[in-house]
Amino acid sequence: MTQQATKAILPIHRFSIDDYHQMGEADLFEGKRVELLEGQIIDMSPIKPKHAGAVAFLIHHLSRQLSDDYIVNAQNPIALSDHSEPEPDISVLRYRADFYQRSHPQPEDIHLLIEVADTSLEKDQKVKLPLYAAAGIPEVWIVNLPEQQLEQYTEPSTDGYRLIRIFRAGDTLERDWIGALEVGRLFGAS
Repeated sequence: MTQQATKAILPIHRFSIDDYHQMGEADLFEGKRVELLEGQIIDMSPIKPKHAGAVAFLIHHLSRQLSDDYIVNAQNPIALSDHSEPEPDISVLRYRADFYQRSHPQPEDIHLLIEVADTSLEKDQKVKLPLYAAAGIPEVWIVNLPEQQLEQYTEPSTDGYRLIRIFRAGDTLERDWIGALEVGRLFGAS
């Protein structure tokens, strides 16, 4: 029996964010990197050096460019819905005095999400990106390490992002609020 046929016959339980947090408090995920997507608990890939370096570069760049109206958050949860609490590599959030200690950021708090993708590329493009668009996240970047390109997604709708731009080494992505980003630096080019 195929996986599709099994899904059609067997009902799947979707975990809520509250269920997920209770399981975490019970140490069911100890030593594991997981996130909640559409009610399913999904394993996260290990972080390799190229991935870590791209995240560190972006945090450095954004922290230097952004005003005090923003918070740069790394590899922390965001609450998209009752059944999805992904952990993007970087979130650029609206400033809040409690630094989101009382609750995880909601879609209206988010200016930009960045996913750095190596082995997670298919999940980031086909699963997480549609969730971000449906939640109305205004801008998402996928740093596509295998193809050495930055994919910029803007103009969210329920059908996905309407505008997609691709940047490669030698290109510069410019936004008024984050300055100019030399894309090649994400991939080790100086």
